[in-house]
Amino acid sequence: MRYAIVESGGKQYKAVEGQAIEVGRLDVEVGKKVELDLVLLVSDGENVSIGTPHIAGAKVSATVVAQDKGPKITVFKYKPKIRYRVKTGHRQHFTRLMIDKIDVKSGAKKAAAAKETAAES
Repeated sequence: MRYAIVESGGKQYKAVEGQAIEVGRLDVEVGKKVELDLVLLVSDGENVSIGTPHIAGAKVSATVVAQDKGPKITVFKYKPKIRYRVKTGHRQHFTRLMIDKIDVKSGAKKAAAAKETAAES
């Protein structure tokens, strides 16, 4: 199973080819392509490449499927005996991405292999 750990909006997500992920809202229209180039880790089942902190030349291509809102959260603040009550709500905006391709350039693969052999010896 080929997957990558990508960073978007200060958060990390596991991106698997052919599956969808929900990231913080991106200002991109539905149907457009997006490239996530902050790739922290790439695994193809047997080989794992870890970046320091990012893998140079690696990127994840995705298509925007939807711009949506999450479930409503109710916030209720209450202080007894002083008549303080505040009720508010919040819905977080997010973008649903369909992962099309995880691309690692050959230079990044060679650098990762060199690091592994250096660490083993």
